Amino acid sequence: MAEHTRRRVLKGAAVAAAGSVVGGLGPGAFTTAAQAAPAASANSSTPFLEGAFAPVTEELTAFDLEVTGRIPRDLDGRYLRNGPNVLGLEDVRAHHWMLGDGMVHGVRLRGGRAEWYRNRWVRSSQVAAKLGETYPGQVPPDDFPCNTHVIPYKGRILAMQESGPLPYELDGELNTLRPYDFRSTLSGAFTAHTKYDAVADELHAIAYYPTWDHVRHIMIDRTGRVARTTRVPVADAPMMHDFALTEKYVVIVDVPITFDGAAAEAGALVPYIWNEQHPMRIGLLPRAGGTTRWFEIEPVYYSHTLNAYDQGDTVVVEYIGFPAPFYAAGRGTDGPTATGSPALDRWTVDLRTGQVRSSRLDDRPQEFPRINESLVSRRHRYAYTASAAEMWRAYETVDGVPPDEKFTNHLVKQDMLRGTNRLHRFPAGAAVGEAVFVPRCGARDEDDGYVLSYVHDPERGATDLVILSAQDFEGRPLARVHLPGRVPLGFHGSWIADV
Repeated sequence: MAEHTRRRVLKGAAVAAAGSVVGGLGPGAFTTAAQAAPAASANSSTPFLEGAFAPVTEELTAFDLEVTGRIPRDLDGRYLRNGPNVLGLEDVRAHHWMLGDGMVHGVRLRGGRAEWYRNRWVRSSQVAAKLGETYPGQVPPDDFPCNTHVIPYKGRILAMQESGPLPYELDGELNTLRPYDFRSTLSGAFTAHTKYDAVADELHAIAYYPTWDHVRHIMIDRTGRVARTTRVPVADAPMMHDFALTEKYVVIVDVPITFDGAAAEAGALVPYIWNEQHPMRIGLLPRAGGTTRWFEIEPVYYSHTLNAYDQGDTVVVEYIGFPAPFYAAGRGTDGPTATGSPALDRWTVDLRTGQVRSSRLDDRPQEFPRINESLVSRRHRYAYTASAAEMWRAYETVDGVPPDEKFTNHLVKQDMLRGTNRLHRFPAGAAVGEAVFVPRCGARDEDDGYVLSYVHDPERGATDLVILSAQDFEGRPLARVHLPGRVPLGFHGSWIADV
């Protein structure tokens, strides 16, 4: 089989079909008008191009944003969120949501004010060409406008993607600076879902690539360099979107979504299939070094990690899972297709018996789980998830037939100790994005802080940055920052605190 670059493997026919620049676009375009979204149709085969998902067409800059309520004065930094925002698409048949050009949306908070809002495309070579700009420097291998996550790392802001591309470094005003290779120590693929152990000051990743016969555990130490890369053999080139980390183990989740070379050769947009012949497994790789121990489990789609931790002779992994099968390439729509709603689940791996016990923690539809980030790899009590009605309808729409109207918009605070939860509800049409927890300055309790999320305001046709008190989760928002445009439903983000 011919060698596959990311462009050939994951862009497929989209590279040839993607068209010219939307007229008049340019960096720093200024407007205060809300950007209207095409209404979602119940019979559409492109739900990820409509409604709350519809891409915006301009880069906005606005200052001194209007605020309802009061922004806590100790919120000093930037709230950033990444997501796919396709640019210059001429043929909708060449669209898949996960392949949209990355756009980062940010709000700068300081001294109780919302100083600015900006949204900027990540300037890969492809995006720069579409915008009529010159790409500075040498184009990296597998170049892609990273669309999945944006994180702080040692004073830098990194936009992230899985399976190939280097992260792109952004400056504090969301301008793209350069590809970032961790001080010239990273080669090969990386991931969008890193895990940062704050106590050890280590950044961990599990990277996969379509032509590899293994996945790689990458550990970046306190110097900001790749200190160790461990190759873990796996069959069938599975798509490992996320993983987990404990104090003792790297938790590798081998899912039955695998690379299809024939589909790639035929130009498939996303040449990954649900493979019934590929057993699902959990692998525990000792962080101190050693051999991965595998445990077979019943198939699910492991979407996102909440957290994991060691507990005596067990390893506990809490995550968002979709029922099997899950179709990453979609079935009749322009995005992933699920056969049921995602829920919050737990695996408990017994190291003595070799058994894995599965349990359901909360069966309401929810995604994008987050915790107080200082507790990654250690036992936590509280978690935060999001439920957007339009997302579940898009995921479960097959051949134009949407599911029922049972879904609502809300954020969830989970209390893992008591097994209870609290909901902060939003109106119909108020599509809600991932919730990020920010500790209060001087906080002593795990949940002493704020929860931030982009939430669509259907009355304005634009988005608000909603700030909740984590300890008064059901109460009125502390503040709503009114943005000048829409933030389409997307993926993941972070609070980037000023140092």
